[in-house]
Amino acid sequence: MLNRKAKGTRGERELVAFFNDQGWVCIRVAGSGSSRYPAPDILAGNAIRRLAIECKVTKDEKKYFPQDEIDQLRTFAQKFGAEAWVAVHFPAQPWYFFMLEDLKVTGVSFCVTLEMARFKGLTKEQLLGDWNKGPAEDAKVLSETETFFFDPESQD
Repeated sequence: MLNRKAKGTRGERELVAFFNDQGWVCIRVAGSGSSRYPAPDILAGNAIRRLAIECKVTKDEKKYFPQDEIDQLRTFAQKFGAEAWVAVHFPAQPWYFFMLEDLKVTGVSFCVTLEMARFKGLTKEQLLGDWNKGPAEDAKVLSETETFFFDPESQD
């Protein structure tokens, strides 16, 4: 049986592999959560987006986040120019991703429940969405798309 830290590390590695397999770059941040400097658990990005992600694996149907942890994630993301996300893995469920604004405020902490995850959370695939393309695919789409400009002085 794995301890909590080992489960968290395994979950982080799973997400790192997923992002890299999708053509993104992704790394685990050494010492995240134990450093005096703000740092997310993983950083993922491509030519268009940068994500700072705090990852949690839980055996419960509810996960709490201390105010300080969320504040540090927000601070890091703002200074780094990244989107701040929280990823939670509930038992027998996919990973769910939440924007910080979607976390439930409980007074002294933040909370995510499995029920919330099903309504507000994004799966890995939804998080990447149409951004799951590299620069070559983006250029191809742009070259195949006609752009129309409205000229108010044109009287056709």
